[in-house]
Amino acid sequence: MSADSGQFVSFRLEQLTKLLYSIEDKAKSSIFESVGFDAGHRKSLIPPVTFEVKQDSLGISTKMFLKVDVESGKLYFKKSKDGPEDKYFVHNKILQLVKSQEKHAKLIIAVETEKEKILRKEFLFENTKKREGFCQLLQQMKNKHSEKPEPDMITVFIGTWNMGNAGPPHNINSWFHCKGQGKTQDDTADHIPHDFYVIGTQEDPLGEREWSDIVKGVLRNITNISFKQVAIHTLWNIRIMVLAKPEHENRISHVFSDSVKTGIANTLGNKGAVGVSFMFNGTSFGFVNSHLTSGSEKKLRRNQNYINILRFLNLGDKKLNPFDITHRFTHLFWLGDLNYRVDFPSTEAEYIVTKIKQQQYQELLSRDQLSMERNDGKVFLHFDEEEITFAPTYRFERDTREKYAYTKAKATGTKYNLPSWCDRVLRKSYPLVHVVCQAYGCTNDIMTSDHSPVFASFEVGVASQFVSKQDLNSTPNGGIQIMNCVAILFTKSKTKFLIEFHSSCLEKTVKTLEGENMEHIEGSIKVWFGNQVQLTPIISDPEYLLDQHILICVKSTDSDESYGEGCIALRAAQSCYTEFHITLTHHGEKTGTLTGGIQLHTSEGKLTEKLYDFIKVEKDDTPKGKGGDSNKSSVTQAHDISNPNYMGVSFQRGNVIDKGWSYSMPPKNTAGQGSKDLKKGDVGSRSPTTKSLNPMGEGEQPSEMFDNPLYGAMGKSHHRGKDQDHQLKDQLLPPDMFCTSSKQADADPDRPPVPTPRIRSFTCSETKPQLPTPLTLQVHKKPVVPSRSEGGMGANRPPLPSKSRPGVPEPQITKPRDYRESSELPSKHRPPARPAQPQPPKDMYAEVPKMGRSVK
Repeated sequence: MSADSGQFVSFRLEQLTKLLYSIEDKAKSSIFESVGFDAGHRKSLIPPVTFEVKQDSLGISTKMFLKVDVESGKLYFKKSKDGPEDKYFVHNKILQLVKSQEKHAKLIIAVETEKEKILRKEFLFENTKKREGFCQLLQQMKNKHSEKPEPDMITVFIGTWNMGNAGPPHNINSWFHCKGQGKTQDDTADHIPHDFYVIGTQEDPLGEREWSDIVKGVLRNITNISFKQVAIHTLWNIRIMVLAKPEHENRISHVFSDSVKTGIANTLGNKGAVGVSFMFNGTSFGFVNSHLTSGSEKKLRRNQNYINILRFLNLGDKKLNPFDITHRFTHLFWLGDLNYRVDFPSTEAEYIVTKIKQQQYQELLSRDQLSMERNDGKVFLHFDEEEITFAPTYRFERDTREKYAYTKAKATGTKYNLPSWCDRVLRKSYPLVHVVCQAYGCTNDIMTSDHSPVFASFEVGVASQFVSKQDLNSTPNGGIQIMNCVAILFTKSKTKFLIEFHSSCLEKTVKTLEGENMEHIEGSIKVWFGNQVQLTPIISDPEYLLDQHILICVKSTDSDESYGEGCIALRAAQSCYTEFHITLTHHGEKTGTLTGGIQLHTSEGKLTEKLYDFIKVEKDDTPKGKGGDSNKSSVTQAHDISNPNYMGVSFQRGNVIDKGWSYSMPPKNTAGQGSKDLKKGDVGSRSPTTKSLNPMGEGEQPSEMFDNPLYGAMGKSHHRGKDQDHQLKDQLLPPDMFCTSSKQADADPDRPPVPTPRIRSFTCSETKPQLPTPLTLQVHKKPVVPSRSEGGMGANRPPLPSKSRPGVPEPQITKPRDYRESSELPSKHRPPARPAQPQPPKDMYAEVPKMGRSVK
């Protein structure tokens, strides 16, 4: 009896000990949650990093060492690794980093000496990844020691992982370090924390609290920072979580989350999407994590899942009711297990595996369903995805990444799951905003699931909550004039239309008068909005206005139904009257185009440098100075790197082709620049163009596609199809051609044009050949009539409004039906296709009125 009693006491003591340890762990966790490591004995520090480089001097290559000390804000130049640290430059004397495009490991560092002389030092790094790591550390140094009260650039980590209903392994650090295959980060960037971590999971077996604790613990170990949870939202086993640095807590507002079910009959949540949105100071962010229908043969069902999510996911500013989520955010990121497969017959399974082992992905990517559907404009219209340079992430045998398990035995027979890129990250941003993808790949060492985790890292420009330093009573009111608008709508509707203008910078939503319908080609109408519209911004300071955007919605006057939405960046019109040409979309489909002119009037104000202007890209066409140093007179043109895939985009009159919402911008004339300008940080033109604008088109050279510095030659990108080469893209006509109004031209024909200020950054776009589009220069009296491009009428036409459908009587006003209650949306009545155009599949179109959803 005494022995049993002793065992019982021992057992109880062991239980009590475990309970005490558990209480201790929870107490520590709570302290870290409330205080964070930054307030405790540990501090988040980036250790000094030394890079071995080569410098050419008189044709002789010399080894040197560059030591970056982010915390002290110093860059040391050393002749030996352990040599003296007597020669260094402080952060505010490091003016610019200029990347070489032709030599991917070459970097030019512009520094200011004590005698206010500008030196350009050229260095050759060990490889491109080392150069990128060095640039990230220098950018972090500039950000850390900036005197600006609010950041104008942040970094965002995006991760997506189908966990396969299995818990994670003990170590998942590689996921958050962006290590593995594809475009990955260098080891020197391991200690640089992101500002936001957005983690999307599918088939997640863990509870919200358990998964949140695991991720926070990993980030705490990696960064020594206790991240704050912005939001977490779960639909069955689909989850999204957003974490932020504690210092950003007061900058985040208007947090919303929502979910949409797309499983069987749109009532099951095993498939669907979850989303989170918020404001970061003056910039809106949206994140969507989706798990779409599986099966190689269910491509059309996946397309419909995407459309349903667009229509019913309720995020962002509720005042933007006419717009779906692709128009509501400055930056929208879409991640998840999208389940699009490689479109090969099952008999080609071994051939696919062989190609993967040889790392020959291009042929497989050319048959990637998502890329093909995007090329056809059926899904993710105007979204961007970084080039894929990693192996398919599905379907592996668990506990190994050496073998793909592409067959599965079922009662109905053998099912094939060919290796595919199911897990993806895409983004869509407003025009002329700064965004750069720094990493996109998958891990190699996380093997508990049949999917590999995918990571992406982005550098993103943000706007601050602007407080004008000017006297509002004495400052003249600014104004935005929009005129000569002509819309081409792909519909036969006989209704009348108007345009609504929405923006947070406006005092109120503004509507035009009823437009005048005109005859156009079969299946579309042309609407002329001849009246000039005056928009009044709440603040006229250019520092504020140039970061703003105007959302446009073309609506029916009688039913208030939207026929197309688009976006204009005010930065495009910062110097003079400028013509625009944008694509209109509705529920993810192209529904027409809108052309017109815009003139921006601002108060007097000085534009400040943006932190992301610190790094530029240039061509190697400048003679080298002695020892690799030179003064400002030999500075070459630098190029913006808003998207490193597409650099050096030149402007050509009448032949401007941009992707999505991007615009081509005029270059800055760099002639006659002196040393004083460079001292402020200019190493050359910040324009995305390589040559000055030639309005007459003489001596123009077609722009070239530059090699991606992180992974080999660009060649022909896998996600660009022939059909897209001829599609009508958004284009911005040159401001220089319209800088002088008609009144000024009559009064002083010899008056020189207004100089074009520097363009800081933009979302770069791809240029492709297109037939020239004639320009119409009338400014006030006559409408601008754009010529019809070869791609202006795509095969994917939007639905006909009910009034114009043949044989359908005019309906009475009734409560719209919520089609979320049924598994399939009704097919549309399509207009007859033009000759030589295929008729789109009927099941790809559904007409459902915009429905609001309550935020959960």
